Amino acid sequence: MKVGCVKEIKKLEFRVGLTPDNVHEYVLHGHEVYIQSTAGDGSSFTDAEYKAAGATIMATAKEVWDTCDMVIKVKEPLPEEYPLMRKDQILYTYLHLAADRTLSDAVVNSGTKGVAYETIRGRDGGLPLLKPMSEVAGRLSVQEGAKTLEKPMGGMGLLLAGVPGVRRGKVTIVGGGVVGTSAAKMAIGLGADVTIIDANLARLTYLDDIFGSRVQTLYSTSAAIKRCCVESDLVIGSVLIPGAAAPKLIKKEYLKEMKPGSVIVDVAVDQGGCAETTHPTYHDDPTFVVDGVVHYCVANMPGAVSQTSTLGLTNATLSYGLKIADMGLEAAAKTDPGLMLGINSYGGKLTCKEVATSFGIEYTDPASLF
Repeated sequence: MKVGCVKEIKKLEFRVGLTPDNVHEYVLHGHEVYIQSTAGDGSSFTDAEYKAAGATIMATAKEVWDTCDMVIKVKEPLPEEYPLMRKDQILYTYLHLAADRTLSDAVVNSGTKGVAYETIRGRDGGLPLLKPMSEVAGRLSVQEGAKTLEKPMGGMGLLLAGVPGVRRGKVTIVGGGVVGTSAAKMAIGLGADVTIIDANLARLTYLDDIFGSRVQTLYSTSAAIKRCCVESDLVIGSVLIPGAAAPKLIKKEYLKEMKPGSVIVDVAVDQGGCAETTHPTYHDDPTFVVDGVVHYCVANMPGAVSQTSTLGLTNATLSYGLKIADMGLEAAAKTDPGLMLGINSYGGKLTCKEVATSFGIEYTDPASLF
């Protein structure tokens, strides 16, 4: 198979879909690999390293899209890339279709075989290709939230750790999954007063077991979320429904009662956000203020630590990518039900149930199409 990787064009996105070591693995499996020139620069991988690993370097993204049977990316296609997608080509990347109807229509109407990292399921039912970026985003959410609380950044001027004789900052994490757990580890490490809210009692039990008295766990109700938002200095939104739009759990009306200069970091922004006031921002202008509350809503947070993020992501995506290249998408998906769930579009059909539900449009089971 001809496998390609293009340079990400999302604003201030520095990750790349393949590393030179990944290229070497595809070549060992008998595949041809094509890399757009400078695609790896943002993650400190040079064209020379890709070439030494066996890749052919191409000058433009269009050349890669036109040449390859499978294109591997990090982020969803942007409008400039919509015309480059084509029928029967495999697009292997984060898609996040439920957050953008225009993107969904473009991917489906192109006829491409869209395989979304975020909806592939592992044998244990988890999300193995979302997990590493969730871990990065969870850790970053506290790092960026702590920075945003500083007065020059628009925050109230609070140090999360406090000092002797001065209270610690209060952090509420809405959602106790991978992002929330990673955020809790960082917030605890900084010495903050941490509360985790989740609707899954089994998950709360697990979190109580691993963190003990270092966190307060609360069952998720609208009253509990509002109370904690009002009391907190930093609120981290980390709720995920795989493939679907994030539920709006942090209501706009709560903000009027929150502390001036408090901060919301909405990690769910690439799925629409779990705060009603969320809209996507970028690393060069990451925050905005609503009712005195500072919002940090960067939709590609892991891109800021691109080398770590690229290595973590490609460690997870490589095995599935090799399976697709070796067997073909159809045969690979038939042997792996979790990979079948990753197929979001196929042959002009929308094949992700959660996205179809989000937009109220027709869903087609991908297994019925091949």
